[in-house]
Amino acid sequence: MGTDKEKLLKGLQTLAMCLLFVLLGPGLLYQAFSNKDHPLFLVVLIVGIICFIAAIYFGFKGISKVMKAVFGER
Repeated sequence: MGTDKEKLLKGLQTLAMCLLFVLLGPGLLYQAFSNKDHPLFLVVLIVGIICFIAAIYFGFKGISKVMKAVFGER
């Protein structure tokens, strides 16, 4: 029983996307709350929240893929 390197690579790529959203989300929310008078406040706020949700989703998916690569399917 060895590590499936192809699945491991896909899991790490998914975790890299999670990292992208983890870094992008707080920056967008900071910009939204700093510019409450701007007409695009609501759009930037919604995109920031979507980035946070995407980060959580890709984080769980990436960890799941890595675990399946290391320990195999049930």
